[in-house]
Amino acid sequence: MGKSTYGMGSIVLRGKKWYGYPRIKRKNPITGTTVYDRRPIILGLKSSMTKKEAREKLYREIIRRKGGAKTSGLVLNDGSVTFGWFVRNRYLPMKEGDWSEETAKNKRSLIRSNLLDDLGEIPLENLDKFTLKIHVNKLAETCSKDTVLQMCAYLRDIFEEAVEQDFLYKNPAKRVKVPKVLRAKDETVLSWDQLRMALELLEDRDRILLELDMTDALRPSELFALRWKCYQSELSRLVILETVYKGKIRPWGKTKKSLEPVPLPPLFVSDIEAWKARCPDSSPEAFIFANRDGGFIDTANFRRRVLKQLATVLNLPNLTFQIIRRTIATLSQKKGPAKATQGLMRHARLATTTDVYQKVIPEAVAEMAGAIHDELRKPSTAAAQTSVMGAQMRAGKRKRRVKSNPKLTPIDTKEGS
Repeated sequence: MGKSTYGMGSIVLRGKKWYGYPRIKRKNPITGTTVYDRRPIILGLKSSMTKKEAREKLYREIIRRKGGAKTSGLVLNDGSVTFGWFVRNRYLPMKEGDWSEETAKNKRSLIRSNLLDDLGEIPLENLDKFTLKIHVNKLAETCSKDTVLQMCAYLRDIFEEAVEQDFLYKNPAKRVKVPKVLRAKDETVLSWDQLRMALELLEDRDRILLELDMTDALRPSELFALRWKCYQSELSRLVILETVYKGKIRPWGKTKKSLEPVPLPPLFVSDIEAWKARCPDSSPEAFIFANRDGGFIDTANFRRRVLKQLATVLNLPNLTFQIIRRTIATLSQKKGPAKATQGLMRHARLATTTDVYQKVIPEAVAEMAGAIHDELRKPSTAAAQTSVMGAQMRAGKRKRRVKSNPKLTPIDTKEGS
């Protein structure tokens, strides 16, 4: 960044652009006091003009302003508008076109509760790196790690957009770092026995529902949207045609990969058939796991009514659909390769399966260390030959010891020969 004063104004290089700050006297018609017009002008890119040319352009703009003419340069937008005004009127309208309806609602809610409630009334030009860093530190004390990371990303993006739209000349959030100390994420992983006990406490529909969720690691939005037309008994599978989210049916899945068919083990097919025979409505459009009114089950209701009670009775640290998916992804490490787990979870990327969902199993690490040690203790295929080579190496070592220490006794010398 460079600054140069020139007559009645100054120029500043910020990033890739020259900014001009004219210094023209004006008389306030209300108070009668003399004020200076310092509203900046974008003179041009550094690559298209030299510093001298930028000075000359600023001088011409000052002359034009004094004569009452409009400036030919691009005047910087008013940085005194509030952060909240810019987000609601300039940032969100540009971004919402790339978001689905539900995603837009979630993002607006997150931005409002974590950013606008505290920073919304502050002018853009008054928000500096220090203020933003203090706010991020405050979020780190009360919010989850993922929320803090999201808010830091939003701050950088919002202010970058403000720079692009010429409301600011630099991004104060560009170098705001995420606090190192963040609230630990819930990484609960259950055991096979805990999963079995949970199923044993349930009856009829809820047991089949939860066992299906555990078997195929289904998302709740997929699980509760299943209709009988999704069940293909001849192929022993379920096809996901739609999902439910916040009380609405959506004719799409989370990703294209998530819409792949879900396999059903033979023994579980018989359970599904038995449930179909005794459920209130088994017509193609009916939900496989319907509520009392014949509609789909509310996820929050099931979590509160079933999962939370199971966690209390079994004294589990926690029990949610996310924990079930993480548990299945982790325990499946001993059941098959990682690519098979990716297929079961229906993740688009293997890294999502291995880095986000799968956790280290300490017992498996101990078993692996034991297996490696067992391999090291096995005799080699040329055990006799290596034994002779080892004796030769030991003999050579004794000879070197005798040469380096002449005070050794004859017995030691004979032993070393």
